[in-house]
Amino acid sequence: QRCSPKVCIVGSGPAGFYTAQQLIKARQDVEVDIYERLPVPFGLVRFGVAPDHPEVKNVINTFTQTARQSRCSFYGNVDVGTDVSVEELRQAYHAVVLSYGAEGNRTMGVPGEDLAGVHAAKDFVGWYNGLPSCRQLRPDLSSETAVILGQGNVALDVARVLLSPLDILKMTDITQPALEALAESQVRRVLIVGRRGPVQVACTVKEVREMVNLPNARPEMVGADFEGVAEALKDLPRPRKRLTELMLKTALEVPGEKEQQRRSEASHAWGFRFFRSPVEILADPERSRTAGIRLAVNRLEGSGEGARAVLTGEVEDVTCGLVISSIGYKSLPIDPSLPFDSRKAIVLNNMGRVQRAAGLYCSGWLKTGPTGVIATTMNNSFDTARSLVEDMDLGTLDVSVVKPGSQSVAALLEKRGVKPVTFSDWEKIDRVELSRGEAVGKPREKLLTVEEMLQVARS
Repeated sequence: QRCSPKVCIVGSGPAGFYTAQQLIKARQDVEVDIYERLPVPFGLVRFGVAPDHPEVKNVINTFTQTARQSRCSFYGNVDVGTDVSVEELRQAYHAVVLSYGAEGNRTMGVPGEDLAGVHAAKDFVGWYNGLPSCRQLRPDLSSETAVILGQGNVALDVARVLLSPLDILKMTDITQPALEALAESQVRRVLIVGRRGPVQVACTVKEVREMVNLPNARPEMVGADFEGVAEALKDLPRPRKRLTELMLKTALEVPGEKEQQRRSEASHAWGFRFFRSPVEILADPERSRTAGIRLAVNRLEGSGEGARAVLTGEVEDVTCGLVISSIGYKSLPIDPSLPFDSRKAIVLNNMGRVQRAAGLYCSGWLKTGPTGVIATTMNNSFDTARSLVEDMDLGTLDVSVVKPGSQSVAALLEKRGVKPVTFSDWEKIDRVELSRGEAVGKPREKLLTVEEMLQVARS
């Protein structure tokens, strides 16, 4: 009897699930085990996607179909690198795929970034999305102005959540503590700051359109920031062109009567601020918390995607009590043996094959760096799965030896007092969250602590 190839995947976000899906489809004999540190699956689909973007979470249905297949098993509440080592997994499986994403934050590297009132966007998003490690965040929303550094879609998600009418948020799966905090929020104005210009922003047109149409909020742009942009339009690729046209129109066109009235009645405001880089977070007189931010004024050298921001020597101070840095997620090495490029924060790999480590693969943000949307991750994970299947087919990955797979890992975990959560345990958590949500008119009310999750899983 031919032994079946056993593959272990570390991380159950989109990268992990898409890799599993492709492997199971590509080979009828492969068995896939997915290990996840939390008791709940789906990674950033659960903890990163904005609560008011429920359609983006539809991929969960696809992942659930994969998880329910007989050749796929889920082991939640297992922290690879702590509960079991990568080396132990490599001994138990024919192949190990690292798909645990980017859980670190890039730091700004400016004085004052450790003051109260300064948060990484990933933590702020984790707070309103119910990531257990961000439960204690308690962001101070008592000042009028919030400054977000970075102009990607995550920055716009944060701005939207800060400014959205509560009636909208109440119908989402945002956490109860976040709803209560936002109900008391004094934030009326959000500035979204980027070091380059309108033509270089990292967000997409859909997100900007949502900002422009946000009820009870008016856009406040600086007309001068758009000098020369209209002329540059004709040379831009189509998606970038549509995005730039929308910003131009919002910044420079005199709105119609209805829109003018809407804007004048709005109690909240938002705006992009271009050509600015953080120099320092300014503290209040007691030096205990954020009172403002000093921004360097930049000019651009070059044009288009490759334009570089160069300091002009000018600075500008903005009074604010909340600074959210949305300058990127960062992968961390979970094992000292990994060939890790700490500058790019990725595992060194070739088409998903980890360098100098036979049988070790990677997919997702650990492989590419933290860029792109779920569809990007899907394609990159399918590529890794194809590399792995190719290695099996060519025999460069030997699958003829019998490997114990989850059997030996289960024994190790039991010895170490670690009790994994199965997919049907997760489905208990899911049912509880859905029914709690139903009781308050929300799609879901998330459990907020690992203890609570485990209690429900084991009930």
